Amino acid sequence: MRIALLAHLRHPIAPPFKGGMEAHSWHLARGLAARGHDVTLFASGDSDADAGALWPVLPHGYDRDHAPGTPAVNALLDAAHARVAAALLDGGFDVIHNNSLHRYPPRLSRAHRLSCVTSLHVPPFDALHRAVLDSAAPWSRFTVTSARQIASWWNDDPPPQAAVVHNGIDPALWPFSPKGDGSAVWAGRITPNKGAHLAVRAAALAGIPLTLFGAVEDQNYFAARILPFLNGGIRYGGHLPGPDLAREFGRASVLMFTPLWDEPFGLAAIEAMCCGLPVAALDMGAAREVIGPAGRFAALADAEGLADAAQAALSIPRGIPRERVLDHFTIDRMIAGYEQQYDAAIAGLAQSAPAAAYPTWDLCAVPASARAVAAS
Repeated sequence: MRIALLAHLRHPIAPPFKGGMEAHSWHLARGLAARGHDVTLFASGDSDADAGALWPVLPHGYDRDHAPGTPAVNALLDAAHARVAAALLDGGFDVIHNNSLHRYPPRLSRAHRLSCVTSLHVPPFDALHRAVLDSAAPWSRFTVTSARQIASWWNDDPPPQAAVVHNGIDPALWPFSPKGDGSAVWAGRITPNKGAHLAVRAAALAGIPLTLFGAVEDQNYFAARILPFLNGGIRYGGHLPGPDLAREFGRASVLMFTPLWDEPFGLAAIEAMCCGLPVAALDMGAAREVIGPAGRFAALADAEGLADAAQAALSIPRGIPRERVLDHFTIDRMIAGYEQQYDAAIAGLAQSAPAAAYPTWDLCAVPASARAVAAS
């Protein structure tokens, strides 16, 4: 298939990854190419597109110049996705895989009968939620990463075009280690809703050494909630490339997983589990669904409960986390699931429906502020 893969534009799609969405798009591009597909990656120009062609939507990830959610960045992204929409209409792609988290691609797909699979990696937010609810069609399909997430987007009434496709990783990149050193690790973007401060408190309560890994996204949070507590037993290990992080996972004995939001999946959890780490997790979002018997759980924002969970998780045999990943969360399983959705979206084009059933949408719907940016 000739596939247009639309990535999120906040950060480059290149290692070391700022977060799970960047890792997902990078590995997906390579996995699809390895299975014989022709992939064009629509991403920031500083992305790594060795697996296919790169269509640079912005010169670089917008996070370098803009805070997310401001009127300026919203206008920038609207203009960028208007340009993408024009390219998709003329691109001759068999299917679009939309990871952009922007509202234009699903509306474009439905109105112009473009085969599209939109993957939703976050809980619903207003603008995208409206577009998703308006845009399901036989050729415009949606995937989420967990059963928990499908309920958050559609309550109890998902359309037939919605499906769960779990995230997956390459087990060869996260090798199994049969024994740890008794320490804990935490990995992710260091920002309040990821809850690193709770991991710090819980490790101190449990008397377990802890190393934090990841990009510091919120410097004020790091300075106030993490830095004062770094000492001999609790340290910050930096933002590591995947192979180095895998080695650190393999050395440790338990992962602290502390989402303070409705976590749709939790890629760091399965990466650590693949290396043999049991997980001490806050029971939030899809954590229990993903981690299952490979972890122990604490109530939200309960450092004492998380400390108890960490102590209990140390007794879980390391083969259990690894086998759970191999059984449920490999990249081959993930891509096979996406290919089924691609086939369904392409087949959906053959289904006829009255034109009035699918509202029109074109670039005239782009806000004037974004059209001005696009024209400049």
